[in-house]
Parts: sequence; structure tokens; C-alpha cells
Amino acid sequence: MGILKNISNAFQEGGWGMWPILVCSIFIIAITVERAVYLMKSTVDKDKLLALLKSQVMSGNVQGAIKVCSGTPTPLTRIIQAGLMKYNRTDHEVQAAMDEAALRELPRINKRTPYLAMLANLATLAGLLGTIAGMIKSFASAAGASAADKATKLAEGISEAMNCTAFGIAVALVGLISFAVLQGKTQQLTDDINEVTVQVVNLVLTHRSAMKPAAGQAA
Repeated sequence: MGILKNISNAFQEGGWGMWPILVCSIFIIAITVERAVYLMKSTVDKDKLLALLKSQVMSGNVQGAIKVCSGTPTPLTRIIQAGLMKYNRTDHEVQAAMDEAALRELPRINKRTPYLAMLANLATLAGLLGTIAGMIKSFASAAGASAADKATKLAEGISEAMNCTAFGIAVALVGLISFAVLQGKTQQLTDDINEVTVQVVNLVLTHRSAMKPAAGQAA
């Protein structure tokens, strides 16, 4: 309770500049949680997936390979499934089907993460603005105060300025750390998609003659 009271007092002492920083922090937390959950759900063990697909494709069971993908719905498996559905078409059509699916999936993977860096910068700038406003207020108040009150007015204004600075920097740090972690995870997921899709395309093209049509698909 003591910590919460201290935080509440610091927030009140920080003045109006604390509110835009608070708004930035809410957005940063919301985006971080949403992106973390999405990326976790989008992650798949690529080695295990490749092993399952190889066993199905090399045995000529394209329907089994498609079921492997549909049973684990992630951006990677949806892209691979798009190519498997066109396995009996030309090489260009197989690759085009995967590219088209990738154009749908990749923007979803990168969605909203860049906003974290922007919000971190906004929090820093809001803190700086609050700091400047607090300093202006402190000197303006001191200028019109009596000698006995000058120290009090200066202390209040400096307290407002420093609280804004501290809160802005803290929120900015959270935003930048979240951005770095999520961006790294996003890049890893994108690299996995690029690696696995190339391997699957080569696998399908190499073993196409042995693959049987999927149900409802013309040979």
C-alpha cells in the first residue's frame, strides 16, 4: 500500500504532463500483450513440422501433408498448405500460391509492433514537455512570490518536472524493450517461414510424380 501511495503522490505531483505519458503506457502494454500472444500462437516447431511433411510427401500422401498443416493453423502452415493444394500444377503456380498466402500472412505478423517504438518516443517527448512546463511554472511562481515562499514554489515546480521526466523515461524504456523483444521474435518467425517454405517447395517439386491427388482435386 505504501508503494501505491508513493506512486499516486508522484503522479499527482507530476501535473498534467503525466496524463499523456499514462496514455502511452496503456497503449504500449496493450500492444505488447496482444502481439506476444499472437506470436506465441503463430510459433511452430519447424523441425518437427518438416519431418512430418517429409514423411507424408515422400510417401506420396499429399492429403496427409495437407492435414498436418490444417491441424496446426499458423501463418507458416497456411502458407505451406496453399502450395500443397497446387502441387499438381506448374512450378510457377505452386510458388505463386505460396507467395500469395505469404502476402496475406506476413503483414499480420508485423502488425502494430512498430507502434511500440513510436509510443516510446512519444512518452519521452511528453516527459520532456512536462519537464519544461514544470520548470517554467516553478520560475514563474517564484518570481511573483515573497522571499519566504520562493524556495517552496521552486521545489514544487522542480518536483513536477522531475516526476514527468522519470515517468516518461520509464515508459519509454518499457516500450523500447518490448519493441526489441517482439521485433526479434517477428524476425525469427519470418526467417523460419522463408526457410521452411523453400524446403517444402523443393520437396514437393522433387517428389511430385509420386504424390497422389488430394480428395476432390484433379490430378
